[in-house]
Amino acid sequence: MVGYIVRRLIQSVIVLFGVTIVVFVLLHLIPGGEARALLGPKATQADIIAFNRELGLDKPLPVQYFTWLNNILHGNLGYSYRFNAPVAQLIGTDLPKTLVLMGASYLVALIVAIPLGILQGVRHNKFDDYTLTAFSFLFYSMPPYWLGLVLILIFSVQLQWLPPTAPQGNLGQASFDSQLVAGLALPVITLALITIAQFSRYQRSAVMDSLVQDHVRTARSKGLTSMQTLGRHVLRNSLIPLLTLLGVSLPALFAGALLTESIFNYPGMGLLFWQAAQSSDYPTLLATTLIVSVATLAGSLLADIMYAIVDPRIRYS
Repeated sequence: MVGYIVRRLIQSVIVLFGVTIVVFVLLHLIPGGEARALLGPKATQADIIAFNRELGLDKPLPVQYFTWLNNILHGNLGYSYRFNAPVAQLIGTDLPKTLVLMGASYLVALIVAIPLGILQGVRHNKFDDYTLTAFSFLFYSMPPYWLGLVLILIFSVQLQWLPPTAPQGNLGQASFDSQLVAGLALPVITLALITIAQFSRYQRSAVMDSLVQDHVRTARSKGLTSMQTLGRHVLRNSLIPLLTLLGVSLPALFAGALLTESIFNYPGMGLLFWQAAQSSDYPTLLATTLIVSVATLAGSLLADIMYAIVDPRIRYS
């Protein structure tokens, strides 16, 4: 097990190194460049040359990359001229807000999706299974920005139950009151509904696979009730695919958070990335992409470790 974790860590570092190279090159291939985006369309060629020389942007691309990588290894994420602040400070302020949004949506999704998936698996090919499947397909096919706009139209414009924008202050210092919960409700629901649709389908399939296993038939033949069989023999095995899905679904959830934060004007890392992309703020774009890559690789590794904890039959040589 230890050897497997070490190998996966080495693989993760290699993958992360490759991701940074690809993103760094792609960003610097965008027409215009950082100098033109920051100085504006009226900047002269002499102004652009001076700007690039001052920031080292006139050096060869490999030299720029290794300079950036060396700064990252020393904890320097760069400076954002778009926001006039160090990138580390921007991320330190916005990342916790995104983690609150994603954590709350994940929690809601798991609380709802697991019982729904079990119900669909037990009642497969019945009316309630077909009904829930139809809703799952409906929400899973909706892009986050479209679902967010629909929820704003219904709950903010028509019913006027919830505010159309998310809380703008520091969530760490805000009091846990009804106004904060109301402001977070629509962004959390937007992300949770799509995640519920995805998770419940996997849970349904896993439950259906577990129900036909020999050990489940044996448990039933011994006189265990349906609830006892589900709790002792079906639930634990059916959760294994969901653990893997939790790790590999992080990129999609981050992408959904980017769109959701933009729609609800939620001051998290997704909105930061969106604003940085509009102004060609390379240091911020590189830093946020790096953090998402690290979170994705860490989630995948964590899912593999949880695999072995939940299912003792799995052994890594």
